[in-house]
Amino acid sequence: MLYRIEGIVIRSMDYGEGNKIITLCTKSHGKVGVLVRGAKKVRSRHGAATQLFTFGEYVFFRGMGSIGTLNACEITEPNHMLREQLHLAAYASYVVELVDRGLQDEEAGGAMFDQLLAYMRAIRAGKDAQVTTHIFEMKLCQAVGVAPSVDSCVVCGRTDELSGFGWRLGGAICSRCRPREHSRYICSGNILKLMQVFIKTDLRRLGDITLKQETKLQLRDCMRGYMDTHIGVRCKSLQFLEQMEKYDLAPLPSVDKAVEDQGENSE
Repeated sequence: MLYRIEGIVIRSMDYGEGNKIITLCTKSHGKVGVLVRGAKKVRSRHGAATQLFTFGEYVFFRGMGSIGTLNACEITEPNHMLREQLHLAAYASYVVELVDRGLQDEEAGGAMFDQLLAYMRAIRAGKDAQVTTHIFEMKLCQAVGVAPSVDSCVVCGRTDELSGFGWRLGGAICSRCRPREHSRYICSGNILKLMQVFIKTDLRRLGDITLKQETKLQLRDCMRGYMDTHIGVRCKSLQFLEQMEKYDLAPLPSVDKAVEDQGENSE
């Protein structure tokens, strides 16, 4: 059967002497594998279509239960910037690997495709890549059913006196239940407020986001702990991202301001 599908390349690997196999994240069919013959050849007309982060319309033939074979591709957004700028490449590589490894085939379609496309457009447009990545992580947690409880205590369910976010337990912690979570796993009330914003945020309607560096470090530690505990997928690209952050290779924002235009964003 011949398919014509919009997709984003989330994985590209060599196959044989001159071919490549790409994995597409599509809205209608989830994750789809496609063989691109001759993609490694210098004069290949499909070479650009196999580049990571490429968004386009892919036409391929696929038999029953077999991988597809590319017939044609019209590239809509090549996303050169995401491959050429080190810090953007690091964050985008982590996100597409997270989609590839963290989601089942059918989970990668629909809303997650929309959020992935919006994520790439957002960081390409200059949104803070680290914070935008954490928002995408929250979207993925919602997609797989492990979103944190942010409006009520994860232990007792009360909605008042919320004092922080316990990433090991998986949500907000009230002052009475705070002793039940080890202090090293508790983030401040400010981080909890960010989590409450993130869970309602649609990346397609993302406002300007710039946080103080101290807040970003706390947020990073919290989200890494939460993802390791509740998603359990350790992406290879995360090692490079952590090295980049360790040596401070990512550019920092010049102005500090709070999260804007997020209060009414919801899916």
